[in-house]
Amino acid sequence: MLQEGNLTNNDTCEIHDGILNSFLPIGYIVICCIGLLCNTVTFYIFFLRRHTDSSMAIYMRHLALADTLLVLCLPLRVYYHNKEGPYYLCKLVGIFFYINMYSSILFLSLISLDRYLKIIKPVCVFRIQKTKWSQMASYTIWVLLILGASPFFTKNNDQKYPCDKICFHFHRKGPLNGAINLTTVVLFLVFYLVFLCFYGKITNKLRTLSMGNGDPKAQSRKKWVIRKTFLIPAIFTLCFLPYHVVRIPYVLAQLNVIGDLQSQQLLHILNEGTLLLSTLNSCLDPIVFFFISSAYRKTVLCAIQGKFKSMYALNMRRISINHSLTEI
Repeated sequence: MLQEGNLTNNDTCEIHDGILNSFLPIGYIVICCIGLLCNTVTFYIFFLRRHTDSSMAIYMRHLALADTLLVLCLPLRVYYHNKEGPYYLCKLVGIFFYINMYSSILFLSLISLDRYLKIIKPVCVFRIQKTKWSQMASYTIWVLLILGASPFFTKNNDQKYPCDKICFHFHRKGPLNGAINLTTVVLFLVFYLVFLCFYGKITNKLRTLSMGNGDPKAQSRKKWVIRKTFLIPAIFTLCFLPYHVVRIPYVLAQLNVIGDLQSQQLLHILNEGTLLLSTLNSCLDPIVFFFISSAYRKTVLCAIQGKFKSMYALNMRRISINHSLTEI
C-alpha cells in the first residue's frame, strides 16, 4: 500500500535512477578525470605562475578553485551511488557540492560583468574592476554562499522516509529548506535574464566597432571576436539552465506538493540528468580561459607541443593577464 508519494509499508525506496542508473557513475567518473586534468593545468597557470593581477585574473582564479573543489566531490557521489552512507558525510559533501556549483555561476557572472564594462564603458574604470574590490567581491561570494547553506547544516537527522537514507538521492524537504531552494532558483532565473542582456549589449557594441577600415583580415577577426562572445552564455545555458528549470517541480515533489509516485520518479531522473550536465561546467570553463587569457592559451599550446622549457620560461615572466579587444 502506498502512502504519501514514495513512502511504503516497508523500508524500500521506490524512487530510483531508472535509465540513468549505470550512466550516472560513468558520467561522473569521466567528468572527474577530465576536470582534474584541466583544472590542474589551470591551477599551475593562475596560482603558481608569476603575473600581474587584474580583476579578470582574480575572478578566473576563484572560478578555477570552485571548479576543482566541485570535481573533488564527484568520487564520493560515485562511491555512494544508490547506497546508504554516513548521514553527516553525505550531507556535508552534498552542501559542499552546491556551494561550489553556485560559486562557479557567480564567478562566471563577474567575468561577464568585467567584460561588459570593458567593452561598453572602455574609458571608465569602476571600483569592481580594481583588484582590491575584485578580491573583496570574490571573498564576499564565498562567505555569502557558506552562510546561505548554513540552514541545511542544522537540519535534523529525521530520515522518516526510506529514500532519505540513500546518499545524494530524492529526499523529503521541510518548508524552510524547500523555500530556500525555490528562492535560489527564482534568483538564478532573474540573474540569467540579466546575464543575457549583458551579452546582447556586448554583441551589439562589437558589431558597431570599426576594425581595420574594411581590411578583410580585420573584418574576419571581428567576426571571430563576436562568435567568441557567445562562448560563456552558451556554456552557462547548457550547464545551468536545464537544472534550474527542472528544479522547481522537483522541489515541489520533495515537499510532496506533487505527490504521485510516477511524477516523483520522472522528476528525480530529470534532476539527476541535469545535475550531471551542470558538473560538465568544470570541464568547459578551461575553454573559456583558453579564449580570454593569452597567458593561459600560450601555456596550454606549449604543453601540447611538448615545449616545456618555453612553457616554464613563459610562466616565470611577470606577465599581465589583461586583455586586448580580440581576447575579450
